[in-house]
Amino acid sequence: MNSENNLPLSGETEQDSSRSQVRSLRELIDRVSGREFRSAQTDGESGIADLTPFPFLALVGQMEMKLALALALINPVIGGVLLIGPRGTGKTTAVRSLIDLLPQIPRSLCYYGCMPEDVEGGGIDAICPDCARKFGQGEPLATLDKVRLVELPLNARLEDVIGGLDERAALHERLRLKRGLLSQADKNLLYVDEVNLLADEIVDAILDAAAQGSYTVRRGPISSTYRSRFVLIGSMNPEEGRLRPQILDRFGLRVVARGLSDRDERLEAYKRVQAYLSNPRSTVKQYSAETNQMAQEIQSARDLLPQVDLPNEVAQMGLELIEQLKIDSLRAEITLFEAGRAHAAADGREKVTYEDLRQVAPMALRLRSSAFMVEYLNQQAVEDEKIYAILDNKLRAQSTPGEFVDDSAKSL
Repeated sequence: MNSENNLPLSGETEQDSSRSQVRSLRELIDRVSGREFRSAQTDGESGIADLTPFPFLALVGQMEMKLALALALINPVIGGVLLIGPRGTGKTTAVRSLIDLLPQIPRSLCYYGCMPEDVEGGGIDAICPDCARKFGQGEPLATLDKVRLVELPLNARLEDVIGGLDERAALHERLRLKRGLLSQADKNLLYVDEVNLLADEIVDAILDAAAQGSYTVRRGPISSTYRSRFVLIGSMNPEEGRLRPQILDRFGLRVVARGLSDRDERLEAYKRVQAYLSNPRSTVKQYSAETNQMAQEIQSARDLLPQVDLPNEVAQMGLELIEQLKIDSLRAEITLFEAGRAHAAADGREKVTYEDLRQVAPMALRLRSSAFMVEYLNQQAVEDEKIYAILDNKLRAQSTPGEFVDDSAKSL
């Protein structure tokens, strides 16, 4: 990490900060999350009604979960994060607390989502007439804007997710489509709580949009295509049901959020939650300096990411690991290597090392092996051997007439 951005931790003097500089994003998360919390003092209004998220760095423990979410912000190509664990382990709290850490991205100023890169890739005809005029006059087509967190409610209907006819327009006898949540999630985070309980039709819509980066809505004589390039974050409690393999494979990093086992940590977590419920703004203020520093580091790592290189010798180590684990999906390599690049960028380095892969490998590769598929493919291999045995016997019989052919291979 860039030492110029290092800030003194809360409660430290400028003199103390010189020996407390943070060297990596992981160290910042670990140090601030583990420090002793000072009880918030009541000062005027408590602000209980304010929509103030719990500070990300105030979460006790759960280092893997916090690291995975930070890496997903740095590199959207990772493919999102799935948080798996029992109730009350801070999964939803952690996701909602990302609001103060979200980076800035170029966002289109056009209703149709026209971007400067569209002109670079497809020429002036690739954008709408209004944006073509703006481009010709030198006006910007996009502006910097913060990534947003879009939540998908568990009771959402299919039309809420993909969009449908605008009911207000229909009252005036007009046909117009309104955007759904998947369209609103374009270039943002899409959070799905209890993802294993979603209706199949909604799961299918999310899978299609995630795979294509866009989707089309058709209602009667009108249709519209929306961009939908989002980072998918889901949470689930395995006690409440299994997750369909199709959507499980779409999640890049898989995090197992376990309950805190240390008594001191559990007591510290209680104190922080109680202080937050009593006075959210005062609690958030205790972590404001470190939160700002972490947000800057995520933005810097995101900007550095295109320059981060994966050396061939490191890639070969990762491929050997995947081979030994007998993982079939090619998304394993994508997630492992892209998470490694994000981890290197978070430390301000332009080359991925073996240690980067070691830190992210469990999150990237767990829950990817399938005992069913191994057994299924083994059965197919046995069947293939029988087919080849029959064909080989027939070939030998034709090449050497009169030779006895063993018919035992016919029991297919």
